[in-house]
Amino acid sequence: MTASADDNTVVDEACGPLAGLGILVTRPAAQAEPFCTALTAEGASVIRFPVLEILAPSDPTNLREVLDRLADFDIAVFISPNAVQRVLNLALAEHSWPATTKIAAIGNRTAQELKGFGRPADILPPRRFDSEALLAQEAMQEVAGKRVVIFRGDGGRELLGDTLKARGAEVTFAEAYRRGRPEGDTGELMYAFSRGQIGVITITSGEGLRNLYEMVGKLGRMWLRKTPLVVGSERIAEIAQELGFKAAVETAEDPTDAAMLAAVHQLAERLRADGA
Repeated sequence: MTASADDNTVVDEACGPLAGLGILVTRPAAQAEPFCTALTAEGASVIRFPVLEILAPSDPTNLREVLDRLADFDIAVFISPNAVQRVLNLALAEHSWPATTKIAAIGNRTAQELKGFGRPADILPPRRFDSEALLAQEAMQEVAGKRVVIFRGDGGRELLGDTLKARGAEVTFAEAYRRGRPEGDTGELMYAFSRGQIGVITITSGEGLRNLYEMVGKLGRMWLRKTPLVVGSERIAEIAQELGFKAAVETAEDPTDAAMLAAVHQLAERLRADGA
């Protein structure tokens, strides 16, 4: 069974190491297709249901003002691939990147996006891609007197900025985008759950997991909690536990497509072993 990528659809393949496994992909629509393609190539049945949408910042003037003085900053921190896309599309269209402004990325997906713009990260944690891991890097330790700009979405954790300030840095936050909850039709999703077509849910952000939890309503939450998860970080696994998820959770090394696919395979092996 196949359908277009524009819908919340199930794509069925006859063979492959993931044959017979229904996987819910929750990435934003514009970012989901490479992951969906990789899963279907392995034989999985993919159901697309975006739980986040990426919107323009609430105050684009503030972002442009920060970009106009990029050379004033010693370090520019990118929190996500979305921040990279929004910022560098604007910045490189009007300016060259200042040679004196180092770039820090919070994780591999963000670093990959930076490479796509020809701007490799100067500071990147080798593993455990979160604020704590970035703060542990030597270049983020001795920051007293340095000016740091953090490009992020609306809201988010304050740990990174607060810690850098405590270390003596002058921190500026720049909202590069806003995250929204899509007005998705859950009818097909509920039908897929009721038919036992979803064997694994993939989640790459804590906010996305919370959105999914809210979007499916009371009945849907009963199915969610007993469906195995593949998550992009330990923090998301913790949120799943807080929300009452009871099934198996496989944590990927990071939220990149490759790491998530590897974690899907690991979970599939666990499920097959448990069912043997």
